[in-house]
Amino acid sequence: MKKIDTNLYNVLKERGLLYQCSDEESFRKKLESGEPLIVYEGSDPTADSLHIGHCVPYCVLRRFQQAGHKVILLMGGATACIGDPTGKSDMRKMLSKEDINNNIEKIKETLKVFLDFDGENPAEIVNNADWFSKMNYIDFMRDYGVHFNVNKMLSSEIYDNRLNSGGLTFFEMGYMPMQAYDFVHLNKTHGVTIQYGGADQWGNIVAGVELQRKLNFQNGTNIELIGATNPLLLTPDGKKMGKTEKGAIWIDKDKISAYDFYQGVYQTPDACVEMMFALFTDIPMNEIKQMCKTDIVKAKERLSYELTKFVRGEKDAQIAREATISLFKGGENLDNVPTLELNKNDLGNKPIVDIITEGKLCSSKSESRRMIEGGGIYLGENKVTDIKQTIQETDLNNNYCILRKGKKNYLKVTF
Repeated sequence: MKKIDTNLYNVLKERGLLYQCSDEESFRKKLESGEPLIVYEGSDPTADSLHIGHCVPYCVLRRFQQAGHKVILLMGGATACIGDPTGKSDMRKMLSKEDINNNIEKIKETLKVFLDFDGENPAEIVNNADWFSKMNYIDFMRDYGVHFNVNKMLSSEIYDNRLNSGGLTFFEMGYMPMQAYDFVHLNKTHGVTIQYGGADQWGNIVAGVELQRKLNFQNGTNIELIGATNPLLLTPDGKKMGKTEKGAIWIDKDKISAYDFYQGVYQTPDACVEMMFALFTDIPMNEIKQMCKTDIVKAKERLSYELTKFVRGEKDAQIAREATISLFKGGENLDNVPTLELNKNDLGNKPIVDIITEGKLCSSKSESRRMIEGGGIYLGENKVTDIKQTIQETDLNNNYCILRKGKKNYLKVTF
């Protein structure tokens, strides 16, 4: 068994990865004790893939696993049927059980980027549908629902937006008790004592800690659960990171090219670069701070390379960097730039509005029209001004041309 790294608490604090904690002194002592701990993070599989903003807790759990602790990932097959109301003004779309199970299987592959599921200390995935599907509603409410005060629940931030919109349902009220029970259940069945999650989950995490305290009083037990959060990855205007003007920075390779991933990271706001380094790399914090202070542009270039290498591998990182140099710094190799191949018959016939949609320079044809009408699409150095405009022979250079959206998004079109 790997020796426990007792410096994990200091690492989390130094890198700004510990934001809230239900009992920080006890948390520190546990991490410095040298005893192996079991920590979990819960996610609802509401989509079949993850973007970079979703993965902050997994970066934290990666450090727990590297320090020798056991990591459990809870997939909310049951809670996803309700949908977390946190921060939502509308009730989440209800997913079928088939959709949820399909999402879980696909997300499992993405998680291998961050965690080791083999070896002597493998991460483990559990699904709360496995226990909730066997529970009787009346028994659950009698044994656990009795410990939840509605007035206190309604004062929690997780219900704020739904309350303000006048649309909070009894269905959604069940989310907090279910997530709280997950913590208690995983302690009983797996020995979990720590739950880590994003700061927006603080109310749900604390509910699990408090539920166990009430059960201790009721049953004469002395089980200590600790909840902790990492800060959210937010832009300076308070929006969650993970998406750019071109779309989400997906982790899955089949959803985004290496170049677009690299460029998506490069668009990180200056104020967030240090946090991204702290999360996704192991570069010492004094070096990170010095980089950001000395030359933020070079810092962002290194961040883009390091993060692409971490998520996609070194080969993709090199490809993306070479493509960036070719487009932005006068390089000659355009082989790795996002490319759309068209038939020679399309030359002079296929409108650019269709080409940039097909080449995913824009996410939809309506966006393509808006971008052209707003002057945001360029053919070479010339602005595209007509949605009926096509690419002509005179626009080509060795059978290709470059289309650009805004300042940083490119598409190479070959005929």
